[in-house]
Amino acid sequence: MLTVRSRFVDGLTPDAPAPFAGRLPTRSIDFLSQLPASGFSCWVRGRSGLVGIGRRLRLRASGADRFDDLAQQWDALVAAALLDDRVELLGSGLVGFSAIAFSSDSAWESVIDVPEYLLGRRDGRVWLTHVCGEDGDESDAGSVPGLQLSPTPLRQQRVITREPGAVSPEKYQRIVARASARLRSPEAGERKIVLARDEIVTTEDEIDVRTLLGRLNAEFPSTWAFNVAGLVGATPELLIGVEDGAVHSRVLAGTYRVQEDPQQELAQARAHLGGRKDSVEHSYAIDSLASTLGPVTEELRVDPEPHLLQLANVIHLASDAHGRLRSRADGSRVSPFEVARAVHPTAAVGGTPRDRAMELISDFEEMDRGRYAGPVGWVDGYGNGQFGIALRCGQLEDRNRIRLFAGAGIMPDSDPESELRETDAKFAPMRRALGVDWSPDLSH
Repeated sequence: MLTVRSRFVDGLTPDAPAPFAGRLPTRSIDFLSQLPASGFSCWVRGRSGLVGIGRRLRLRASGADRFDDLAQQWDALVAAALLDDRVELLGSGLVGFSAIAFSSDSAWESVIDVPEYLLGRRDGRVWLTHVCGEDGDESDAGSVPGLQLSPTPLRQQRVITREPGAVSPEKYQRIVARASARLRSPEAGERKIVLARDEIVTTEDEIDVRTLLGRLNAEFPSTWAFNVAGLVGATPELLIGVEDGAVHSRVLAGTYRVQEDPQQELAQARAHLGGRKDSVEHSYAIDSLASTLGPVTEELRVDPEPHLLQLANVIHLASDAHGRLRSRADGSRVSPFEVARAVHPTAAVGGTPRDRAMELISDFEEMDRGRYAGPVGWVDGYGNGQFGIALRCGQLEDRNRIRLFAGAGIMPDSDPESELRETDAKFAPMRRALGVDWSPDLSH
């Protein structure tokens, strides 16, 4: 049985724990420098989110039932936990960080990591959660003991090699050509296939994940920066968010590659994304989302028209959906894991129709995507949670080695060279964060 205690630590409560060696950090760089260089999890957008330090336990699952297996293990853990939550904000109490494999036949496990300590920031408040096991100190039910953070400098990575992975640029262009030809054939039942490629970056010393996340958060503050089980990135796409029975989702499909300044290129982006290929691709993604969310929600509303989502290096067509979770026969609500299972994979990362597209992805790519393009995020003990799609990311394979992934939606009129350039644009955030190209200032 776990004992879970959450307390505010923003200085407004006289007897609050003091996890920081100095004052409460006000800048991202000050907060990052106080985290350990490894051994932490996070889900952060802008200056709000959750950071877990240490690991109390890990729940594991694999195969076709991985969503249900994780949900059952999590529900059992929550039911047995002793909770003392004086915060009662989204993400307080018992929280687990989760990364789920893209495919049912992946060799990579799907996991939930429960941290020993969790720092949260939302609506201007900062709190600390401590999770201890059966042998934890129960002498003072009002305290949150133990965590003391002090600054250590962020390390800069020196990249030694950047090389193709299982799907080289040459292979990628070949499989895009094969896929688009298939989609053009009269007998094809598929309308869209999302194909990905990978590359491996090796650094001289151990990769400092804090540096990666700081750069991603600084350059892309509107995305969700994450580090879960060594899967590190910043996704612009929220698969599902669940809060007090409400569910929302954001789907992206259609990409304009920014040349210099996204603000000055909005007109070109509108013209490009208004073309047939991107408009049709986005309609597939919306239809997929509506059909999969429908069975687990009530009062589902999907944006009738897409909007432009502007990032530093790309501009996407984006649409949002909102609804209420259905209740089960016993009155309980559908869990975030069940909602994620229903919508994964969306047409934005799989294709249309879904089952056939998944088969073709395996045939064409001939690689294990691992947790890339799978759900990544967090859940709490109240039935809330957020799962993004693991995009603009890489999987740490060793202390100084990370495998990056990027993909593109293939349509009948796709051009292999253009799709290759799109994947390069999607690799760019992680490449820059690793120091392959320039990196932004973290001092704000």
